[in-house]
Amino acid sequence: MENINLTIDNRQVSVPKGTMLLEAAASIGINIPTLCHMDLKGTCVKNRPASCRLCVVEVQGRRNLAPACATKCIPDMVVRTNSMRVIKARKTIAELILSDHPNDCLTCPKCGECELQALVTRLNITEMPFSGGELSQRKKELTPSIMRNMDKCIFCRRCESVCNNVQTVGALGAVRRGFNTTIAPTFDKMVKDTNCTYCGQCVAVCPTGALTEHDDTDRLMDDLCNPDKVVIAQPAPAVRAALGEEFGMAPGTLVTGKLASALRQLGFDYVFDTDFAADLTIMEEGSEILERLKKFLAGDKSVKLPIMTSCCPAWVNFYEHEFPDLLEYPSSARSPQQMFGAIAKSYWAEKMGIPREKLVVVSIMPCLAKKYEVTREELKHEKLQDVDYSISTRELARIIKRANIGFENLPDSDFDSPMGESTGAGVIFGTTGGVLEAALRTVYEVYTGETLPKIDFTEVRGLEGIREATIDIKGFPLKVCIAHTLGNARKVMEKLREGKLDYHVVEVMACPGGCIGGGGQPYHHGRIEVLQARQKALYTEDASKPIRKSHENPDIAALYKEFLGAPLSERSEELLHTHYTDKSIK
Repeated sequence: MENINLTIDNRQVSVPKGTMLLEAAASIGINIPTLCHMDLKGTCVKNRPASCRLCVVEVQGRRNLAPACATKCIPDMVVRTNSMRVIKARKTIAELILSDHPNDCLTCPKCGECELQALVTRLNITEMPFSGGELSQRKKELTPSIMRNMDKCIFCRRCESVCNNVQTVGALGAVRRGFNTTIAPTFDKMVKDTNCTYCGQCVAVCPTGALTEHDDTDRLMDDLCNPDKVVIAQPAPAVRAALGEEFGMAPGTLVTGKLASALRQLGFDYVFDTDFAADLTIMEEGSEILERLKKFLAGDKSVKLPIMTSCCPAWVNFYEHEFPDLLEYPSSARSPQQMFGAIAKSYWAEKMGIPREKLVVVSIMPCLAKKYEVTREELKHEKLQDVDYSISTRELARIIKRANIGFENLPDSDFDSPMGESTGAGVIFGTTGGVLEAALRTVYEVYTGETLPKIDFTEVRGLEGIREATIDIKGFPLKVCIAHTLGNARKVMEKLREGKLDYHVVEVMACPGGCIGGGGQPYHHGRIEVLQARQKALYTEDASKPIRKSHENPDIAALYKEFLGAPLSERSEELLHTHYTDKSIK
C-alpha cells in the first residue's frame, strides 16, 4: 500500500494512504482530544461523525481549523496540533458543550469515568463563561438494564452509531433540532417501547452519564445486611478477566481467586461460579445438538438446522424482535445465569434446607442484558425469579471500593462446592467462539465414544466478525459458524431466512468479542488490545484447568445422578429450558 509523508508538530511521519490525521498523530504518540470519535480496530465498531470538533488542528494552507478525525492525510501536509489557536478553540468548544450540560458531577453515576470530565481537567476549564445558555430539559428513563438521562447527552452520536451500524438494532437516533435535539428512539418513544435488546453497547461507548447501567448496588448492600436472607453469588467467566482493570491491574490479569475472596469479604453467604452452570449448559445444549444431528442423519427433513446457541440474552431479544419466523432454530437451553438460579433454588436449596423465598441469588455479569433477562416471566418458578438480580463488573468494583476492601492485596481462595466446580470448557464461555468450542469438546466425545485427539479447537477462535469452520467428527463434516455483534448476526439470520445457510451449528454473541466486551465490563475506550488481553486470559485459565470438558465435571455428573436424571429429561426440560415468543414491533 502506498504511504504518505507529512509533518505533524515538526515531526516527520509516514502513514498509509487514506489515514486520517487523528490516527497519523496517534502513530507517533500525539494524543488529540475527542469525544465523538471511536474506532475499535479489528471490529466493525466505528464512529467518525466529526460532531464534537474537539479534535481540530491547524493545517498549513487552510483558513479554517480542520477536524483531525475526518481529515485525510495528503502528501507533504504540514499540521499543528498544539498551536495557541488550536488550544483556545478546543477550550471554547468544550465550554460551549458544558453550557448545555448539568453541573451535578459529584452525584453522576459516571463521575470519575466521564470522558467530558477528564477533558475539562485537561483543558483547565475552571469556570463557566457560557453558563447562561438554554439548558433544555430532556427525557429520563429507567429500564431493567439501562438508565437514560438525556440532559447529559453531548450529541457525540456514539450510541446511535453502535446501535444502528454495529448492532443494526436501530433503537436510537437524533430527534428534533436545535437546543431541543435529543438522541432517542424513533418518534421520541421510550426505549422500552422499541426493539432494544439491552445489549448495553450504547452504555459502553457513551462518554458521559447520559447512558449508564441500572444500578443495583444499594439493593445488594441491603440484602447483604439482612439476617433473614441467604445471599449467594455467581460471577460469570468474563468477569475474572476484566475486574482487575478497575483496580489498576493490566487488562487480561486473571483475578479468579481474589474475586472469590472479595465476594466473601462483602458478606455473601456462599460464593459459587457461573462456570459450573456453563458446564451444565453444554450438557443440555450439546444433547440438543446431538439429537438434531441424529434426526438429520436419519433423513428427518423437519429437523431445524442449524441449531443456534441461546446463552446470550441480548441475542435472544434480537431474534425474538427481528426474526420471529425462525424461533425454532435456537436451542431451548437457558443461559448459564438462569440455569444456575434454577438449580440453586431447587436442588441446592433442598439439600441445604433453605426455603426458596429466603434465598437471594445474585449474578455478577459482564452483560447488561442479564439485568433484563432475570425479569422474564418464563424464567420464574412458583412466582419467584430464579435469579433475583444481576450486577455488572463495574458495579461489583464500586461495591468493593465502597467496602474499603484492598482488592489487589487479597489472597486467592476457591469457590464453594458443589456449584463452584467447573472445567476449562465453562471458562471459555466468556469469549466469542468459546461456547461452540466447549460444545464441540463434549459433542465429539459423546458422538464418537472416543477421546479427543486434540482438545483445542483453535479453528473457531479469533475476533473476526463472522468465522466458519468444518470439524471432522469421525468422518462426519460438522459445519459451524461463529458471529459476534448483532450486525453480523443479522447477516447470518438473513441467509437462514433465504435458505442459504449451510451450517449445522451457529454460535452468536451480541457484544464485540463476546462477553469480554460486554456492556457491563470496565470501559475499554475502543482499545482492541484490551479485548485481546481478556480473551487470552480466559484461554490461559482454560489451559490450566485439570478438567477441560464439561461432561467430565464430577459435580455435574452428581447433579444428574441425584436430581436431574439425564440431559433433556422431564425435570431438565422444566428447570433448564425455555421457549421464545414473537416480540416484533407491529
